[in-house]
Amino acid sequence: MNDSLRNDWALAEVQALFNQPFNDLLFQAHTIHRRHFDHNKVQVSTLLSIKTGACPEDCAYCPQSTHYDTGLGREKLLPLDEVLEAARLAKANGSSRFCMGAAWRNPTDKNLDVVAEMITAVKAEGMETCVTLGMLTDRQAGRLKKAGLDYYNHNLDTSPEFYGQIITTRTYQDRLDTLQHVRDQEISVCSGGIVGMGESAADRAGLLMQLANMPSHPESVPINLLVRVEGTPLQETAALDPLEFIRTIAVARILMPKSYVRLSAGRSDMSDEMQASCYFAGANSIFYGEKLLTTENPEAVRDQQLFQRLGINGDETELTPTSCTSQPEKVESAASA
Repeated sequence: MNDSLRNDWALAEVQALFNQPFNDLLFQAHTIHRRHFDHNKVQVSTLLSIKTGACPEDCAYCPQSTHYDTGLGREKLLPLDEVLEAARLAKANGSSRFCMGAAWRNPTDKNLDVVAEMITAVKAEGMETCVTLGMLTDRQAGRLKKAGLDYYNHNLDTSPEFYGQIITTRTYQDRLDTLQHVRDQEISVCSGGIVGMGESAADRAGLLMQLANMPSHPESVPINLLVRVEGTPLQETAALDPLEFIRTIAVARILMPKSYVRLSAGRSDMSDEMQASCYFAGANSIFYGEKLLTTENPEAVRDQQLFQRLGINGDETELTPTSCTSQPEKVESAASA
């Protein structure tokens, strides 16, 4: 089986992977996964919303947008001491990477300086750092690199063809430009998308093709299952077939053999059996904890119990039910835009 890195996938090739018999697809994905990773280990990250609400973008899935009435209020940027407290607790609970998300279209230089201070402080705690702040200039990406940033998250969300039905306030090229600025500064890229937004099977294939055909594969690929939040335009969207989601995970693993594929938003709607199938198909990273940026995530104890049942080791630190239940409300584990 040839699983060499490629950046020249054609849509028809990706669709052919999706269209394989389910067991054949999972066997191929799992075989590739075992060649590149410890197949019984899952990397654990924690995400903290450092600035919630009042985002000017109109992403149809997002409760933080000012365009929709979801009952979510505007909050100020968190102070450094609260961020550090959350990071220390996340590390004690087994997370190796601490991600910070802010609901901005793009950060001001003044706000970026504050976030840079957070990055440096969290890095000093011995954790990998990741932020998602919206669009960046090359100079801003350089500022984050200087602060010690390890990963920058900026999702493509969906295929170029379906994108305009989900977002109108920034273009697909805007997203690609930000990712290039991040890559130019030698910051690792975290980029994936959301499925279950009413897109077609071709759109799911198109999203993964876009990610796999980047000059370098994203080091981390979060695959989100739409959380249908009341008040957003997608609240009545039909639920995606769980097997189709698992297929998406498997194809992502085949296309990007060395990338971490992360189960992100929507895990509260997934059964244990569905998540177990995703791990078999090549998912090897999760956001860990009790909340998304603004929506629920499986309780930490449930994750720990499922890992035990599956014989999955988690990260270097053992995940303990006692410490997991003591997370503050601000510690939120999810995928971001």
